[in-house]
Formats: sequence, C-alpha cells, structure tokens
Amino acid sequence: MNYNKKTIYDVDVKGKKILLRCDFNVPQDKETGAITSDKRIVAALPTIRYLLENGAAVIACSHLGKPKGEWKSKLSLAPVAQRLSELLGQEVIFAADIIGEDAQAKAAALQPGQIMLLENLRFDIREEKNGEDFAKALADMAEIFVSDAFGTVHRAHASTAGVAAYLPAYSGLLVDKELSIMGKALEDPKRPFVAVLGGAKVSDKINVINNLLEKADTIIIGGGMAYTFKKAQGFQIGKSLLEEDRIEYAGDMIAKAAAKGVRFLLPVDNLCAAEFAADAEPVLVEEDIPEDLMGMDIGPKTAELFGEAVKGAGTIVWNGPMGVFEFDAFAGGTKAMAKALAESGAITIVGGGDSASAVEKLGYADSITHISTGGGASLEFLEGQELPGVACLLDK
Repeated sequence: MNYNKKTIYDVDVKGKKILLRCDFNVPQDKETGAITSDKRIVAALPTIRYLLENGAAVIACSHLGKPKGEWKSKLSLAPVAQRLSELLGQEVIFAADIIGEDAQAKAAALQPGQIMLLENLRFDIREEKNGEDFAKALADMAEIFVSDAFGTVHRAHASTAGVAAYLPAYSGLLVDKELSIMGKALEDPKRPFVAVLGGAKVSDKINVINNLLEKADTIIIGGGMAYTFKKAQGFQIGKSLLEEDRIEYAGDMIAKAAAKGVRFLLPVDNLCAAEFAADAEPVLVEEDIPEDLMGMDIGPKTAELFGEAVKGAGTIVWNGPMGVFEFDAFAGGTKAMAKALAESGAITIVGGGDSASAVEKLGYADSITHISTGGGASLEFLEGQELPGVACLLDK
C-alpha cells in the first residue's frame, strides 16, 4: 500500500470550502455529558488552524459514540463545538443536522476563515453503510476533502472514503504524521526492528504476527496472549487465558520464526493470582503455572529479558500491554516495557488503544517517538491491510 499521500501543503486552499473529517469521538461523563478529555480535539487543531489561516472555510465533521443511525441528544456534537470554539478562540458555527437544510444553509454562507461543525455523522445510518447519496450530499457542500481522523481510516464509511469519489482528497497533518512514521517503520525500518505484542487474545493479533514475521528481527510476546504460546510449547498454564483453537497456530508461528531467523521471545516467569481481582495476592511463578493460579503479568526475569531485547534496537513497535496494567499489583511488566522503550534511543511507536493508555498513565508519553491515535486503525496498519480511508487519498 502506498503511504506517500498528498497533504494540505500540496493544495491551494485559499477561498475553498473544505470538508474536514476529524476524530472528535471524545470521552464524556455518563451523567453530565461533560467532555472528560479533549485530547482528540486538541490533536486536530494544527490542521484546522492551517486551513483557517490560509483562507479556507472549514466544514468539520465527526462521529461520536455508536448511535446506530438514531438521533440521540446525549451523543450530540454540540459540546465539542463549544470546546473547539474555546480552543480556537473563535466561534464554531454548529449545524443542527448533517446534510439537511440547516447544514446546507450554513455551509453555503460560510466565509474564508470561518469554521462550522456538522452534527454527529452516525445519526444517519447511511454514514456507516457508505451510502452514495449521503456521501455525495456531504461532498456537495465543499470543494476539497481533507482526512484527519486516523482512528477511522480502517472503515469504508461515507465520510472517510465515500466522499473521495466526488472531491479531491488530501491528508491532514495528523493522518500524514501517522502515515509517514508508521508507514516508514513497516516499509523501511531502522534496524534492528523489534515488535512488542501484548494484549489478551492471540486471535486479535494473528494477522499482525504474520505480517511482522516478514519484517521484524525480534518479536516479543507478552500479555494474556502469551499463555496460548506457552501452552503450544508444552508448559502448564493453570487458569490463565487460553485460546484452545489457536494452540496449533501459536506453535506454527514459533516454528516459522525459527525458520526465518526471527528471534521470538516469550515470558520465562509470571506474576500469577488465584483470582482476577485488583486486590489479588501476586504469586511469582517460573516455568509451569499451578492449576489453581492464572498469569496476570510478566515476572521480573521476563521484564529484564524483554528490556535487554529492545536495547540497541533501531525501531520498536509496541501494541498491547504486558499484563493486567489496570491493577496496580500487575502493572509492573507494562511499566518496565514502557521504561525500556523510553530509554532505548530507538524510533519508538506505540499502537493506539491499551498500550497508548498505559504509556500515558505511567508517565512515559513524552519519551516515545510516536503514539498512534488509532486503535483498530493502527492494528490493521500493522497487519499490512489496505486502509480504505488512506487508499482514497491522492498519491504524491
């Protein structure tokens, strides 16, 4: 897949109306609806400011939550418009609908240097179905499409891919950063290239492991998924997470890595517990895990082994925590991995989702080269899949 896409720097936006797909899917307080983190809104500011300062009229759009085509007042983007207004220091005109009379009238009247925000795209069922009529109606309000929502580029929705059939499509600064850093890491990594994979399930990472076995020099496996690999090696894993139907696959991957000369590292000790609970007593176990215990985190020897493996790396990609990092007693492995990445001197890329949350929670975010803004998108990126919201952008 070609990651070298035209950006907003490659087009004259002066006097043009821009349909800008943002990721304003912000977390909110369940009771009050107040935005609890405006990180995603802040992340969109460089692209928005560039467009406004260069004389464009910006029609921003986004989804929020999963309304499934129903109008739900709790999922309105009105609070986002208000917060965006505060951050930009100028009014963000809010449309009461998406492609209806209000949106069309406000888009038609929009002047260079002004910005408006459409109501939640997913209030219309045609958004997720990539309905042609819906995509065309969105496109008809503008002259140029800019994609700056990396978290949604793996979806072939009307606002992420469909509109590109009717408008010239460029990447915003956020998407461009993702493509240039992650694209280069996968296509032409500075070596040695180390991939660190964690999380609960092998099945979630099958395609990632397959793809990275062709590219990486070392693959490190931690988290709940490691126990299926340990089972494949013949170890007892007690009550640990196990995907019975993936044991054979896990064994095949270990064999494939050996055949390709890829170093494949698994935990050598584990912090275990009798129950899955924050106050469970940690028990350090090497080799076989007793049948009344379950693995909850990598142990100190494993943390040291994994830490040594990333020293001297040129590029490190990390997706998925090493244990149940939400529980303080079992956050040590993930913390050690974050520290090892931060001190490695390598180009370090953390895939979105839980690993990104862990790095931020543990205070290492500033020491990481790039933390991806996309959960599912960064996973599909690592799988080597074609992303519809990227494929539709103009090539350089």
